[in-house]
Amino acid sequence: MAVELWQQRLKESVTTVDELAQRFGIDPEPLREVTARYPLKITPGYVDLIGEVGDPIWCQCVPDVRELAVGGYPDPLAEAHYSPVPAIIHRYSDRVILLASNNCAGYCRFCTRKSKVGSSDHGVSFREQREGVDYISADERIRDVILSGGDPLILPDTVLEDLLARIHAIPHVDIIRIGSRVPVTLPERITPALCQMLRKYAPLYLNTHFNHPRELTPDSAAACAMLVDHGIILGNQTVLLRGVNDDAATMTELLRVLLKIRVRPYYLHQMDLVEGTAHFRTPLQTGLDIIRTLRGPVSGMACPHFVVDLPGGKGKAPLLPDGLNYRHGKAVITTSTGEQVDYPDLE
Repeated sequence: MAVELWQQRLKESVTTVDELAQRFGIDPEPLREVTARYPLKITPGYVDLIGEVGDPIWCQCVPDVRELAVGGYPDPLAEAHYSPVPAIIHRYSDRVILLASNNCAGYCRFCTRKSKVGSSDHGVSFREQREGVDYISADERIRDVILSGGDPLILPDTVLEDLLARIHAIPHVDIIRIGSRVPVTLPERITPALCQMLRKYAPLYLNTHFNHPRELTPDSAAACAMLVDHGIILGNQTVLLRGVNDDAATMTELLRVLLKIRVRPYYLHQMDLVEGTAHFRTPLQTGLDIIRTLRGPVSGMACPHFVVDLPGGKGKAPLLPDGLNYRHGKAVITTSTGEQVDYPDLE
């Protein structure tokens, strides 16, 4: 079987600190312990976006010794607790996450599933995928299925289509969503054949993950255009990251261009309390100030919901400017069920 361009590009990815050292002149030794714990993979196209050591692209994909700092949780959203079978996360009654893959085109240093993605100990088998589909089929409450991982689009077309066809055939499933960062990190993966296959399973939504304006390359824009032209509805989930996009000017440029390329901004996520990612976290007020600044100068269509995914699996809670209260030194956030939760904000 011939190797497709996107598969060849994956094989050419940077996967060792020695490759980084050779290209950028850094000392690889401090990073070896980091990559022994959290794997490294950067696609050729994404590594080419790095302008200099420490820039916003570098921070998102290159290992950092601060990832070994104590603090945070391996599973901050209690996904294991809401996993009735290995490939399913069922936190809300009417929708589930189906973990379709444990691999990504590139390993983001801020990943919510940082302790699992890319690890051979946490792979998703074909049998587990089938068990997940059977679980969805047996629960008529489920109307919305989100394929996540890892990145579902790393699967070959035939494997992905088999999975989509099985889910699409379940009578009570209304929509399928895919979470994927490949339009950003591996736009070569978005091929005419893939798009023609995906359009068969409408209504199909794809939420991607642009975090910085420099990720909005001509290749990424073309990949998004191909998806939209085949009837795939695109949204974007941005993670608020210290030193990457935690200012209003950067976020304004990002959101405006996203709308221009027909990708609707959906969520701006407060960084989860993930072990190994504390250096990316910002105070809640940072996100609130950005949202306040956006209102008016930026079209409402381009303004995402600023949300915090509460620890312990309590769900996403939207935050509004001037709506934050504190008690005992912690932010008080109201869940979708009306429960008030203390959240460990930064000062």
